[in-house]
Amino acid sequence: MRQDEALNVVRRVRDAVSQVIVGKTDAVDIVLTAFLAGGHALIEDVPGVGKTLLAKTLAKCLGLRFGRVQFTPDLLPSDVTGSSVLNMKTTEFEFKKGPVFADILLADEINRATPRTQSSLLECMEERQVTADGVTHPLSPHFFVMATQNPVELQGTFPLPEAQIDRFLARVRLGYPEEDEERAIVSRFEKGMQAAEILPVTNPEEISMVKDVANETRLSLEVIGYVSNICRDTRTQSGVELGASPRATLWLSRAAKAYAFMQGRTYVLPDDVKKLAVPVLSHRLLLSEASSLHGVLAEEVILQVLDQVEVPIGSSGVNF
Repeated sequence: MRQDEALNVVRRVRDAVSQVIVGKTDAVDIVLTAFLAGGHALIEDVPGVGKTLLAKTLAKCLGLRFGRVQFTPDLLPSDVTGSSVLNMKTTEFEFKKGPVFADILLADEINRATPRTQSSLLECMEERQVTADGVTHPLSPHFFVMATQNPVELQGTFPLPEAQIDRFLARVRLGYPEEDEERAIVSRFEKGMQAAEILPVTNPEEISMVKDVANETRLSLEVIGYVSNICRDTRTQSGVELGASPRATLWLSRAAKAYAFMQGRTYVLPDDVKKLAVPVLSHRLLLSEASSLHGVLAEEVILQVLDQVEVPIGSSGVNF
């Protein structure tokens, strides 16, 4: 597949999503970037801004299987991954697949489940497989987790451990709509949500080829050094107890390639890295208690790092 053909597929998906999701083009692009890069997305925002609708719409537009799990304190790991059940006819145990055996999984309010249940997704997200009773069951090659959590309501929630949150490529915040966008939402959905009417604009085979094209985007040594310097600098900032991991460096590089491809380029610019630094890195930083008490935000630390790290310039100014 040529790059122009792959870009045409992405444009079709964007246009189809915009038929349901009003505005939020930057957030949608970051979610698509995470998907094309082979990562996962954490959508963190207050209720009612369209987190669930975005996940369902994206799955329908891509022509992929959609699964949903409503995370609650009494949810068990087997409710997510599946469990072995006794077949009365054969008197043998058979593995009954759980909701993770989908292409796009919506983990709704993931921070409401206990850490034990949250950790059931670790192997799924990292290795795209489920191990049960010593048998490994592969997941879809397009397996993509979109997890949501409410950052305001803390009662009855369990914060995601660092090992889990580090597996999300990006954290996205949709935010409240602008005035004209909110009016458009009412006009469009006053008779009810219409996500079910969205038809697929691509298919899994075509998506695989698009991912291959995106992965061919060139990442120069200068930009690799720039990404590395940004992540390394987060570990030395005052008030930061835990900086970006080497996994974060890798994900930022992959995300920059996918994002540059979506912009119609065959190479990554430092501006692509800057655009993605906050959504890819901010949720991975663990600030000290003193910094948190003084209202310091991880996003502010990332922006400070971007101001400190020298931006590379190619021989022609833009050719990386």
